[in-house]
Order: sequence, then structure tokens, then C-alpha cells
Amino acid sequence: MVELHEAGELAAHYPRVRELLAELDDAAVLRAGNLLARLDPQQVLAAHPGTPAPGIAVTGHGTLSALRPALVAQAARHGLLARVELSDFDSWVFDLLTPDSDLYAARPQFALCVLDAEVVAGELPVPWSVADAERVLAAKLALVERAAEVFAQAAPGGTLVLNTLPLPRELTAQLVDLRSRARLGVLWREANVRLLRLPERWSQVVTVDLDPLLAAGLPARDVRQSVYAKAHLSAELLAGYAREVGHLLRQAAGGGKKVLALDLDGTLWGGVLGEVGPEGIEVSEGYRGEAFQRFQKVVRQLAAQGVLPAVVSKNDLEPVLKVLREHPGLAVRDEDFLQVRANWAPKHENLAAIARELNLSVDSVVFVDDSSFERGLVRRELPGVAVVAVGEEPARHVEDLLRDGWFDVRELTAEDRARPERYKEERARQDFLDTFDSLEGYLRELGVSVTLAPAAAEQIPRVSQITLRTNQFNLTTQRLQPADVEALAQSPDAQVLTIASADRFGDNGLVGAVLLRRAGDTVHVDNFLLSCRVFSRGIEQAALATVLADARATGARRVVGRYVPSAKNGKVADFYLRSGFVPVAGRDGEPGDGPGGEQAGPAEAVFEHDLADVPPPPAHIRLTARLRPAPEGNETA
Repeated sequence: MVELHEAGELAAHYPRVRELLAELDDAAVLRAGNLLARLDPQQVLAAHPGTPAPGIAVTGHGTLSALRPALVAQAARHGLLARVELSDFDSWVFDLLTPDSDLYAARPQFALCVLDAEVVAGELPVPWSVADAERVLAAKLALVERAAEVFAQAAPGGTLVLNTLPLPRELTAQLVDLRSRARLGVLWREANVRLLRLPERWSQVVTVDLDPLLAAGLPARDVRQSVYAKAHLSAELLAGYAREVGHLLRQAAGGGKKVLALDLDGTLWGGVLGEVGPEGIEVSEGYRGEAFQRFQKVVRQLAAQGVLPAVVSKNDLEPVLKVLREHPGLAVRDEDFLQVRANWAPKHENLAAIARELNLSVDSVVFVDDSSFERGLVRRELPGVAVVAVGEEPARHVEDLLRDGWFDVRELTAEDRARPERYKEERARQDFLDTFDSLEGYLRELGVSVTLAPAAAEQIPRVSQITLRTNQFNLTTQRLQPADVEALAQSPDAQVLTIASADRFGDNGLVGAVLLRRAGDTVHVDNFLLSCRVFSRGIEQAALATVLADARATGARRVVGRYVPSAKNGKVADFYLRSGFVPVAGRDGEPGDGPGGEQAGPAEAVFEHDLADVPPPPAHIRLTARLRPAPEGNETA
């Protein structure tokens, strides 16, 4: 990277940065951030216009200049280009409580309000008591809560990121009686609890808990930097905080992961199965065996929350299955894995096959292996796969797997928890399909039912998640946070319709969404999304046919749909053409006029349907449709 920077070619080769940062230690990543922070984002975007480039406004208390390179580096690790704007020193109250401030005028996707203990300690009188600290804490919390309220109104499409406040010993030690110290500790922790609960009141708010970072050994501050430079959080803690924010940026850009593909020898257990046999591998006995078992339990914990585990191992299949089924010390079993691929094929080919059979992009995969050769090969052949390095010390496997929050979501839904079981049902569907000579016969016997209905309040997080995590059947790739979806659902001119499906093998749950907007006699399809699990069953045709029929029944003259190409949604480029739409030239109010007000690039395509000939839903679909709240009995099936 240094060579590219010195040659002035770093912007031209920006897509390589993610690979160059892979497996660097934290210090090296931060040094790279100092180089990347010097780049002009516009120069990068001119060379690579498809690069996701979230706008980030940083405000807060204290000197925060060290945060910029850390944020830029962490964004780059995920293939993103962070455009970071730093506010003036200690301007957070004005920035967030004034709706016409420069922060709001910039319309950042993320606003980071970074606070520290000095925001309280700096306003204590001399001498001070616990009562004084309680008063200042209450005042600051009131300001933060007011800031969250103003932000929710002034920036409905953005995310406000707050953080908890580290409690420095220097402050507690000024109280010489232990009872007062304990009381201050209670008040401080109660204040942090209030900060952590703010996302329950405002869905636009995320609070980063700094306690786990401090527990991992990061220093809260460098006292000299705090006193002399007013940098009240250490550079190490800011770097850890930036890593957490990087996870949020990745989620918002649609970079969520679903599949956890694990090597076996040296990763899930110790030793090489083919050399030492089932009795010789380290699974649960001894201190190393206990470390591997701890890792196995975390794999099961992730699977219980919707992660899809798989095995990719260079081994013979039968011995692997025997160990997974019978080894008494193993904390995972073969049924815990969606697929077990133990063979001698290159691992990148196995990973691609897993993604293909699950109807997922390989970008949905996290690959964990202790071999630097295997990791390097996968990075080269499948650059979209997230590669996690684990070393020879199994006690660190859990930390290595979890440190980048690959499977984090804003809110866990029932759909997430049910995902592994539904993919297992999908295998049964595939076996069922193999018994038919034609797709038509299979679909007739599959018994697909589809329900199209307005999004209920409890479905808002799931609809948001679909926009954030669905890449292949996502016609505009517009990403919406829960607050965005809620605003659309409440708008009198918009509709947020959910698509649920089921069949003879089980309930697929909420699998898609259609975002509609009415403007006079025109219905705009601002986005159409469908889970890759249910492609090619006629569900999308049934939903669109229902939308078209309802538009005509309510007096519309046409329906307009948009397609914005991305690296992953090419398979739906002709969806509107296949559905009776025709391409049209841009008209006022059509292109770039989505619910978020974003302007799409010149590659955007616009299509319209004149509603003269509305196709019926596919005959094999049992359809239940209710497109708006209505009195009982006003449903069509």
C-alpha cells in the first residue's frame, strides 16, 4: 500500500485495499488508515463509481482527530470508502440540537457523537460530592436524550451512534470513603444503562458499549494526551470503537453474512484426522481440547441465531461424518451443519458450491481456516468471501471469529432464528424437485401459498433487514433502516407490502417486500425485494400481478418501476420486461425519486406498465392479498 501511495496510484487501485489490509494487525491497519485518510474521496469515486461511500459526521467532546484514520481504515477493510467530516472541538450540543446545523445540512448517513468521562468530570465543582456528580450526569443525559429526539426528526434516514462513558479510577479515587465510591459507581452505571436503552426509544440510535473493549484490555485514556491535548479517549480505544462502527457501516451497505464455513483439522478440532484418527484428535480432553470445545459451542450459539454453519475440509467424507456423529466429546454434530463438504477439491470450489446450492452469493460466506495457504487461495479466487484467520493457539479461536461481527444485525428477528431450519427444508424441496420431469409439475405439487399484506409494526425490523441483506433480487439496492421503513409505512402516499410464503414442506416466513408510492395516477414501485431462498417459484410474479391489478382497480393509469444495476442483482435486470413493462425515457419525478431521495446513476433503467393487460397470478399459487388496512371481509384470495 505504501508503494501505491508513493506512486500516487492508491485511488486508482482502491478496490485492492481490502485485500491489502487482510490479516494485518491492528497497528498496521491504523498506519494504513493514515495513508488512506489523505485520499480525496471524489478521486476514488471518479475511478470506481460503484464503491459504497457512506457519509460520516463526527462530533463529540474532546479532541477526536485520531478517529478519522481509524474509521477510514475500518471502512476500507470492508470494501467501503468512508467520507468523514470532523466537527469543531466540543460542538456536539450545537451540532445535534440545532436542526439547521452544518451536521444536518450535510445529511450524513451516520452521525457519531463520541463522549467521554470528562464531559461530566469537567463540570464538577471543587470540592465536589456524589450529589454534584449525580446532578451533572442527569443534565448530560438530558442533553443526549434531547439530541436523539432532534436527530430522529431532523435526520430520519440517518443513524446516530452514541457510546457509553468509561468511569476512570482517577475520579472514583477522589472520594476517600468507600460508600461514596460505590454510590458514584451505581450512578455512573445507571447513566450508561440509560444510554444503552436509547435505541429502544429511537430506532435511529445505536449505542456502542465501550465496556467490552475496556475488558479486552484497551486503555480508556492516555493521561498526558487527555491533559495536554484534550484527547480524553485513548487512540487504542478510538481504534476499537472505529472497528465497531465499521461493522455498522458494512451492515448498512448490505454486507451482512449468513454462512459460516469451517475447516476441521486445526480449526474445529486439534490434530489431523487422517493422521491421528478419531481417538487422537483434540476435542474436549486436556487444555487444548477444552479450547476447541469452547469454539464448537460458540458455533452452535451462532447457529441458534440464524447463522448457517457448513464444513469445508480436505478429508475423506466417511471418517469426518463418523466423528461428527459419534465422537463423545464433540459439542457439534453433523445435523448442526447445513452442508458437510469433506473432499480433496480446492476449498474455493467447495465454498462456491455451497453458496450455489443455498442460492446465495459467495459474498454471504465467512470462511475460517488455520492454513495461510488455504486462506490466501480463497481470498484470491473468491474476493467477496470474508476470510477469518485462526492460528495455532485454539484459546484465541473464539476471539478471532467474533472480533469483526460478521453476522451482526441491528435486531434479531424470528426469521433469523428460523433460517437454518428453513434451509434444511429447502434441501427436502430439492430432493422433491428431482423426482419430477418438469418444473411445472414440481410447482403444481409443491403447493405454494403467498400472502401479500401491509407491514405490521412488528414486521418493520424484518423488512429493514431484507433491504440491508438482500442483494440478488433487489431491484434498486436501496438500504433502509427500521426508521426509514416505519416512515414509509406511515406515509399516506406510500405502501410497504410484505410477502410471506409457505408450501408443503413448511412456512418460509416473510420472504420479501414491495415498496410502493402513489403520485397522482401513477403508482411507483420504489423497490421490490425477494429472498434468494424462494426464487423461481412464481412468488414474484404473483406479488407483481396483484400490485398491477390493485393499481388499475384504484384508478391508476400506469405503474412505473426502477431497476438500478449492482454487482449482484444482474439476474433481475429483465424482471420488468418479462412482466409486461416497457422501457421509457426519464420523466419528471421518476428516476432517482425513491423514498430516500437518493439520485441513482445514469445506468438506472425505468419501465412502465399501462395496465391495459394485467396478467393473472400464476395458476399454481394460492394467493391471499390485502394491500391496505380494510374492514373485515375485504380480502381477495
